[in-house]
Amino acid sequence: MFSSSIGIDLGTANTLVYVRGGGIVINEPSVVAINQKTGQVVAIGNEAKRMLGRTPSHISAVRPLIDGVISDFEVAQEMLSYFIRRVVKNKHSFLSRPTIVIGVPSGITNVEVRAVRDAAKNSGAGEVFIVEEPMAAAIGVRLPVHEPVGNMIVDIGGGTTDIAVISLSGIVSAKNMRIAGDKLNQDIIQYAKDEFKLLLGEKTAEDVKMSIGSVIKNGEGLEAAIRGRDMITGLPREVIVTDSDIREAIIKSVKALISATKEVIEETPPELVSDIMHRGIVMTGGGALLKGLAQMFESEIKIPVYVAEDPLTAVVRGTGIILEDLDKMSEVLIQHDEDIPPK
Repeated sequence: MFSSSIGIDLGTANTLVYVRGGGIVINEPSVVAINQKTGQVVAIGNEAKRMLGRTPSHISAVRPLIDGVISDFEVAQEMLSYFIRRVVKNKHSFLSRPTIVIGVPSGITNVEVRAVRDAAKNSGAGEVFIVEEPMAAAIGVRLPVHEPVGNMIVDIGGGTTDIAVISLSGIVSAKNMRIAGDKLNQDIIQYAKDEFKLLLGEKTAEDVKMSIGSVIKNGEGLEAAIRGRDMITGLPREVIVTDSDIREAIIKSVKALISATKEVIEETPPELVSDIMHRGIVMTGGGALLKGLAQMFESEIKIPVYVAEDPLTAVVRGTGIILEDLDKMSEVLIQHDEDIPPK
């Protein structure tokens, strides 16, 4: 009676939290600011992200997840505790140890699964269930994952891209790539160094990617000003970049994603491939919003590609649907040595 149920998409870039009966209540960056002198947490989420690249030497803003996997256990636990406390406090149920469903990248190791589970347990969770993100995304966009048909999903997040073919509540073939939103930002930073001898911050790179980034040439020809530090003089400098500059910076990574998608299709049984040709590929995650990406995938792979409605929240919506009926959904969860589906 005192428990609440929470779904969490624990992403490299953003953490989203869904509360049963309340929808998505938190969507904040996965960033924690720590005072190195005292070891205290200064800020978490939106407030901490504003500090990225802007802190004095004794305060560091860190991301506890790298490539979708917990890299700093204590900090990840602090962040999870903070988000869970906020939700449980909202629910006025101070005695609760909520049931939690967490999305993790596909192909995650048992050690990494245990790290996520332990971080959630230590943050005050009761039962913890873990689901692979492409499965959660497919459920979130209402694909018929329980039926014997091929469903293909490409989930492009901040740290990782998950490409998976799903049928009968299981992942038939999948690939997890460390090429996603963050890698595209790094590509832009590298391009600015090589072409303009300009040092950019990560936030600047992300902003320009979102404002004028595209993978297919369209007639308009967009441009934006980027500001950074001149590598020769060490002084601030502003440069005008065009959408074709950004395309040139990120195209290699985009092509790697397309190759990986082709590989997953090659490993898929022919019956399921014929389903996918008929039903198309669904794109989710923040990366799906990159202009022209779906069209480029479609022209290279020769299969229709659709961007899900509200692709950023697909995984967390999927965890919410799983929470609504854990009995029916037990098959889609990662079975682990401590996993006993609830009766």
